[in-house]
Amino acid sequence: MDSRSRDWIWSEAIEMLRKLERLHGQSFAPGSSAPGQTCWEPPIDMLETDEEILIIIALPGVDLDQVVTRIEDGTLVIIGHRRFPPELRHAIIHRLELPQGRFERRLALPPGRYGAARQLKSNGCLVVTLRKASATRGPR
Repeated sequence: MDSRSRDWIWSEAIEMLRKLERLHGQSFAPGSSAPGQTCWEPPIDMLETDEEILIIIALPGVDLDQVVTRIEDGTLVIIGHRRFPPELRHAIIHRLELPQGRFERRLALPPGRYGAARQLKSNGCLVVTLRKASATRGPR
């Protein structure tokens, strides 16, 4: 087997593992979660600059005003609920891929201190921006 074939097989295996990890994180079991238990986890992107951490949470169909975000011991916690549209309660479902019910996502933040947090809604996503606290402070 030549090196190009090995590289191709390896890249395919890595991509398959990524897909499995993504599916695992987005998996859900409607109706089987007890109150307070997580039903599914939304996908998240996290980016860092010198000044801030930017977290983008994909939440299509979720009332973003009802999403709770907080920082607990260096972890960003996002909690909310995606409800099945009432107009479709009696519809025949041919395919249901978007998860329903309660969600919770915990994301370990990079070490550091964070000041002001901002939230904004953008194209079905909740965007959380955490301003890094200044590393240099004046004399105490």
